[in-house]
Amino acid sequence: QVQLLESGGGSVQAGGSLRLACAASGYTVRRNHIGWFRQAPGKEREGVAAIYTGGINTHYTDSVKGRFTITHDNAKNTVYLQMNSLKPEDTAMYYCAAQFRGGDPLARSRWDYWGQGTQVTVSS
Repeated sequence: QVQLLESGGGSVQAGGSLRLACAASGYTVRRNHIGWFRQAPGKEREGVAAIYTGGINTHYTDSVKGRFTITHDNAKNTVYLQMNSLKPEDTAMYYCAAQFRGGDPLARSRWDYWGQGTQVTVSS
């Protein structure tokens, strides 16, 4: 029943920006949790950012602090990830996640639902 659809990925040069969107259905973004994760080829999926929209609590992995911002729009039931000053090491498939079970919000095992992902490629 829960469907998460990511969009906004693409190819960009280092230093550029992209804004990813996660449109949710069967899951209410309002007063709830959404996370962003990424997975590069040959590497494990890692947490990038997460938000609790009820109190606007946000978390970011150290490597993206100051560059990425997670926001939401309750009317559109959508969560966004604004990515600025992109680096080649940001290249990955980006996924949004829903149904946080508590604990570390940047830990993959703490989320129950996942989208199909959107590809982000950053060239040097």
